[in-house]
Amino acid sequence: MRAVKILERVLATIPIMFGVAIIVFLSMRLMPGDPVDIMLGDSGAVSAAEIEQLRSEFHLDESLHTQLWIFLTDAVHGNLGYSYTLKRPAMVLIAERLPATIELAMGALTFSLIVAFPIGILSAVKQNSILDRLSMAGAFLGISMPSFWLGIILIMFFSVYLGWLPVQGRISYDAHLQEITGFFILDSILTRNWTALKSSIEHLILPSIALGAAVTAVIARVLRSGMLETLRSDYVTLARSKGAPERSVVMKHALRNALIPTVTVVGLQIGILLGGNMIVETVFGWPGLGSLVVNAIYDRDFPLIQASVMVYAFTFVMANLIVDILYTYLNPKITM
Repeated sequence: MRAVKILERVLATIPIMFGVAIIVFLSMRLMPGDPVDIMLGDSGAVSAAEIEQLRSEFHLDESLHTQLWIFLTDAVHGNLGYSYTLKRPAMVLIAERLPATIELAMGALTFSLIVAFPIGILSAVKQNSILDRLSMAGAFLGISMPSFWLGIILIMFFSVYLGWLPVQGRISYDAHLQEITGFFILDSILTRNWTALKSSIEHLILPSIALGAAVTAVIARVLRSGMLETLRSDYVTLARSKGAPERSVVMKHALRNALIPTVTVVGLQIGILLGGNMIVETVFGWPGLGSLVVNAIYDRDFPLIQASVMVYAFTFVMANLIVDILYTYLNPKITM
């Protein structure tokens, strides 16, 4: 029965993705600026015939509904177009950059979970204590700080002033990493290149903190609220009256039920980490999907922007689906 429900939810993503495709297509066409003019630049040596030939090559001379039909038809067949500026299939370019973005998102999520869970649990257990007030003040600060500003501050302090960590990129040039999967940390382990592993981790630390700070604050606040609610519940009081150790009460009884709203937030934050990292990647020179999209927007590269947004939308949809599935395991009473 659960497998049928999961299949239904997967099939329900099809019309959602079609809706996203139509919206992003129309949005691109409403943006000011002609991609042909941007591709040709300020060159005055190009004839009108060459301009029309270029427009015809990319179907920009067709009517809007004809362009939409061509785009949707190609999308059904797995073809999301060719980049106007880079002259390569959009999905190939995205596939090359996606491992870097996923690695950064996972680094930020790991940092967030490692920091947020102890803070959320301790703040709830020691409510209104100095630790609780400092933790919530730190969480408020984390939510309030723009990621690009935090990134610049981290670079200035840890890279420029202390010289502990690198400023930009994913790995040092002298690491000589043999790429297998595109995930540098994983590739370093697979090839036993410990120099590359050290360099990859060092390059990942600062952008992960900058990207994950706001996520850490959100998870910590939600977990604290969930823990406070469950710690006041009757079954927790009953467990304490039976003489259960406080650690067991907190971790086994309270935390398990507090995880239900927390899992929702974590699932949504994964989508945000993957889709909202453009500024952080630009600040740290991280060669991921975010920086690729930023350049595509400047160049009015419609196919590349459309394909990237489709990938982002699919990520959000899948993150929500995974959260719903996890719900049924955390609480069997909940059905999809």
